[in-house]
Amino acid sequence: MNILITGASKGIGRTIALEFIAAGYKNIFVTGRNEDLLKSIDAVSYCICDLSQNPDKLFDYIEKNKIDVLINNAGEYIYSPLDKMKDDDITRLLTTNLLAPCKLISKAIPYMKSQRWGRIINIGSISGVMGEANASIYSGSKAGLLGLTKALALELAEYNITVNTINPGWVETDLGTGSIEESEFSKEEIIECIPQKRFVDPKEIAGLVKYLISDDSRGITGQGINICAGLSVGI
Repeated sequence: MNILITGASKGIGRTIALEFIAAGYKNIFVTGRNEDLLKSIDAVSYCICDLSQNPDKLFDYIEKNKIDVLINNAGEYIYSPLDKMKDDDITRLLTTNLLAPCKLISKAIPYMKSQRWGRIINIGSISGVMGEANASIYSGSKAGLLGLTKALALELAEYNITVNTINPGWVETDLGTGSIEESEFSKEEIIECIPQKRFVDPKEIAGLVKYLISDDSRGITGQGINICAGLSVGI
C-alpha cells in the first residue's frame, strides 16, 4: 500500500499519519502547507501544497508514487452567514473541500484500476450530513463529498476499489477549537448538546481509517460513516 494523506501538517491528518507509522505501515506519503510539521512526521516523503491554490501540484506526485490509498483529509472552515462571505472565501472553501479531492481522486484512479485494488477515504463532516447554520459553504462542500462517494463507489466497485466518507463531529483539534472561537457558542455549550458530552479524539478517526483500508472492510463502500459522539442522532 502507498498511502497519501492530505492536510497532514496538523489535526486529524497528522494523527492519521502518526498512527499509521506507529502501526508499522511503511509507505506513508503526506502533504500540507507547513514544511517543518510535515518533516517531523517521518513519512517516506512529503509534498508542500496548498490545495486551495494549486491542487495540480500533487498530480505528478500521486502518479509517480503509485498512490493506491488516498485519504482526502485537508479542509477549511469559515463560520459566517452566506451573504457576509467574500467571493474569494467561498471559492477557497469549495476548492479545498470538494474540488481538490475530486481532482486528486481522478489522478489516483488509473493506478488503482490497473492493479484492481484501491481505497479512497474522504474526511467529511457531520455538518455535511445535518447542515450547520452560518456554515453553509462548509456544509455544502462536505455534503458534496457524500454524493461523490456514493457515485464513485458504483463506478469503481468492479475494480475492488472502495470509496467511503467519514463524518466527524466536534473533534479535539486546532480546527475544532478555532471554529468554536468563530462561533457564538462556548465549548461548554457545545459539549452540552453532544449526547456523549465530549469531543471526538482524532485517534478514533485514525482507527476507523485504518479499518476502512483493511481487507476486513472490503464490503463497505459508498458509505458515509458518522463518528460524532452521538451528535447526529439527536438530543
